[in-house]
This record gives sequence, structure tokens and C-alpha cells, in this order.
Amino acid sequence: MRTLAVIGSINMDVVNKVERHPKPGETIHGLGTTYSPGGKGANQAVAAARAGAVVRMVGAVGTDAFGPELIQSLQGFGVDTQWVSTKPGSSGLAFITVARSGENNIILSSGANGQLTKEDVDAAAAMLDSVDAVLLQNEIPWSVTEAALRKAHQLGKQVFLNPAPARQVEPEMLQMVDVLVVNESEAEAITGVKVDSADAADAALQSLLAGGCGCAVLTLGGAGLVCRNGRGQSIRLPAYPVEVVDTTAAGDTFIGALASAWDTDGDLLPALRFASAAAALTVTRAGAQGSIPERQEIEAFLERINGGGGTDSHA
Repeated sequence: MRTLAVIGSINMDVVNKVERHPKPGETIHGLGTTYSPGGKGANQAVAAARAGAVVRMVGAVGTDAFGPELIQSLQGFGVDTQWVSTKPGSSGLAFITVARSGENNIILSSGANGQLTKEDVDAAAAMLDSVDAVLLQNEIPWSVTEAALRKAHQLGKQVFLNPAPARQVEPEMLQMVDVLVVNESEAEAITGVKVDSADAADAALQSLLAGGCGCAVLTLGGAGLVCRNGRGQSIRLPAYPVEVVDTTAAGDTFIGALASAWDTDGDLLPALRFASAAAALTVTRAGAQGSIPERQEIEAFLERINGGGGTDSHA
């Protein structure tokens, strides 16, 4: 069983459902509003825990009414929250609009996430020294993510980085990343390569590896994923066919499941299949953390699809 630390955002998602996304300047009627715990960091923590890992969260919530609810939600999914601090003011908020097609638009209000500091990371140093891997994203101040990346690298820990929302990653930072997970827009922000074809995807992966990361995974939504590492391994996986209800948290579920199932001996395929299955199940359900599947569900899904793929996804 893997032990993971997630350093990142904790949000309350305010989800509005609509028939379609509005055009600029247009007012439309919603189909209903729900409140759901989310945030890329928290979602990845929940996904990893539900996939079978021991997970510890470093983050922050506010002194508003959402703060205790967000912590309780993480605890309910088995995530250790003793390194989650409380900052004055609002918790992080994500305003999400979900169309009937399942596609979403998101506006972030950082709240307490923006108040996370390097000192908060330093306070968790002893804990970080005891984990197998550290998961990082980009919904807390980048200076704090950089400090966490340096600390994890200094401690010799495997680092998973998902630079989302998209931003440039300096070469010095990229060289400390063991597993980089990006979608098309994030890959373009780092490499300058517009991922609009299979050849462009391969070019983006080559650029990411040339930049210094150990392994690059490029997720392509309904087109699946491509992955390449520094040892010359290259994998292309199609997406599992499912009926899409809501794509919220699909990427986070993929990353949390991937980190929980990662084979340190270097066999990429089982973990990629496992993570892809977890993401596929997530999009068949509405919401963020509540849509994330458990390990047994993922393995059963793989058993049906691949005829036994579920059992070798945790090598």
C-alpha cells in the first residue's frame, strides 16, 4: 500500500447545471445548484485514498461555514487532515457550470488556498519524509508549490505534478518532477506545442522529456492518453467508452488513482489502465468527490472491460 502526501487546494464547489453554456453577455436559466467539496488537491487526495493509498493532506480552509465541512469531507473519505490549517476569511470556492453534455466551465476564488505558505510546507517536513510520493497541482501560490517540490526532491520522494490551471514550468522545476500529468492546454503552456494531432502529442511529450521530467502523461479527454518516459517506454491508451454525465474531477481522479497504483519497478501500463478506468467511472456520475470510485469498483470495471486487467493494476 502506497503512502502519499497531497499539497494543494481545498474548495467548496458551487455547481450550476445548464442546458448549454451561455454566450458572452447572455443570461440563461439554470437547472439547479448544488454545493460539493472539491479543489484539485482535495480531489486528488480523495481519489488516491479511495483507490487504496494512505493519504495525508497539506492545505488550508477558511474560518467560514464551509471550512469545517471541507475538513469533515476529507476525513470521511479516509484522508488524514492534521496538516490542514485554518486561515482567516473565506475557504476556496469554485464556481462550476455544467452543461447537459457533461462539459464544464470553472471560475476559481482562491480564498484560504491563496494564504497557504512555505512555512505550512516546512511544518509538514517530517511527514513528507515518511511518504512514498508527493502530489502537487497549481491552485495554491506557485511559490508554495515550488517550495514543496524542492522539499520533496530534497527528501528523495517521487513527485507527481499536475500544473493545472495551465502555466509555464521552469526547466529547473521540471527536472525535479518524476511524473508530469498534463492535458492539451497544459502541455501547450509548457512546450509551446499546440496538441491538435497525434504527431503534435508526440512532439509535446518529447519536449517535456527533453525538459527533464522522468515521465510525461498527456491526457486527451475522450481520445484517451499518451505516455512516454525517459527509458524509452511509450504507451497510447484509448479512453474507456462510457456515457458522460459530468467531467468534473475526472482529471484529478486520474492522477490520484495513478499515484496510488504506480509501479516503482517501471511497468507503466497497469497503473495507466487503472487510472483511466477510475476517470471513466467518475464522468458517469455528477459532482466532484462524491463521483470518485473506490478501488473495488475500478477493479470490477477493468475485469469487465479487459478480462482481468483490474487485478494487475496494483503491481
